[in-house]
Amino acid sequence: MPEGGCAMQLIRRPRRLRMNETIRKMVRENHISVDDLIYPMFVRYGENIKNPVPSMPGVYQYSVDQLAQALEEVTALEIPAILLFGLPETKDEVGSGAYAEDGIVQQAVRLIKKNFPDLYVITDVCLCEYTSHGHCGVVQDGRILNDQSVELLARTAVSHAKAGADMVAPSDMMDGRVGAIREALDVAGFCHIPIMSYAAKYSSAFYGPFREAAESAPQFGDRKTYQMDPANGDEAIRETALDIEEGADLIIVKPAMAYGDIIYRTKQAFGLPVAAYNVSGEYAMIKAAAANGWLDEERTVLETLISLKRAGADLLITYHALDVARWLKSGKWGNR
Repeated sequence: MPEGGCAMQLIRRPRRLRMNETIRKMVRENHISVDDLIYPMFVRYGENIKNPVPSMPGVYQYSVDQLAQALEEVTALEIPAILLFGLPETKDEVGSGAYAEDGIVQQAVRLIKKNFPDLYVITDVCLCEYTSHGHCGVVQDGRILNDQSVELLARTAVSHAKAGADMVAPSDMMDGRVGAIREALDVAGFCHIPIMSYAAKYSSAFYGPFREAAESAPQFGDRKTYQMDPANGDEAIRETALDIEEGADLIIVKPAMAYGDIIYRTKQAFGLPVAAYNVSGEYAMIKAAAANGWLDEERTVLETLISLKRAGADLLITYHALDVARWLKSGKWGNR
C-alpha cells in the first residue's frame, strides 16, 4: 500500500476540499450575513408592556414606549431591518385601525424613524390583526370580499408610508392588491417606496404561534380561500408572476423550511430578490427541541438558514435574527 494509505488510484477525491475548516470556508458556496436578516416584531396598544409570547420563547409584544429599548439591541447587533406587525386597542368589522392615522403601526413607525433613522422599517400590510372576525379582508355573509378588501389594504399601505415606513409588505393574498397598492402609493407621492409582496404565501399549519403573537386567529372558517394550497407549486409561480407584473419589487415565500423548492423555482424564474419567511412554527419547533436537549440550537438554526440561502433566498425573515446576529458576531461561525 502506498505511504499515506492511498491504495485506490482515484483522480477525483472530493474530500480533499473538506480536510480542515480553512479550506471548507474558502470553497463554501453560500453564506449567512447579518445583512441578510429581517427581524419581525410585534407592537401593541398600551403602555409599559412587554408580553412574552408563550409559544415563541424570546419573542415579545411591545407597547410603543417599550419598543425603543428593544430596538437598541436590534441596532447594536447591526440587524438592518425589521418587519412590523400591530395589535390595536380595538377591532371592528373593517379593520379600521389598520389605516388610521394614529394607528398602532403608524405610531410605532414615527417613533422608530425619529429615534433610529437608519433602521429600515418594513410594515406588514394586512387586516387580520385589526378585524373582529380575524380574516384578512372584508367579510359579507361568510365570504371574504376581494375588491373591497383591496381598497382598504391600499389605504393601509399609504398610511404606513405617510408615517415614514421604508417599505410595505402586503400579506393578505387578495387578487390585485399589489397593483392597487402601487397605484395608491404613486398617487400619494410615494413612488420611491418599494413593495415586498407575500407572493407565494401558503395556507399553512406552521403559522399557529404567530396567530397567538398577533392575536389574529380567524373567528370562523379558515384562510384557504385566499392563501395557497400547500400541494401546489405551479400556482406559486403564477401568483408571483402576477405580483411582479403589478409592481412588486421583492417577493416573499412563506413558510420557508418545507418550501425550498418554491424558493428555488421563484428565484430561477424571475431573478428578483427573494425573502424566505422562516415562520413562527418553524421557530417554535427548534426552540422546543433545543429546550429538551434534542437538538443543538445554534447548529440547527444556522443549518436551516443556510439551506434557505442555498435554495435561492437573498433575505431571511426570521425570529432567530437576534440569536443569529450574536452567533455571527462572536466569530465562532465566521461568515457562515
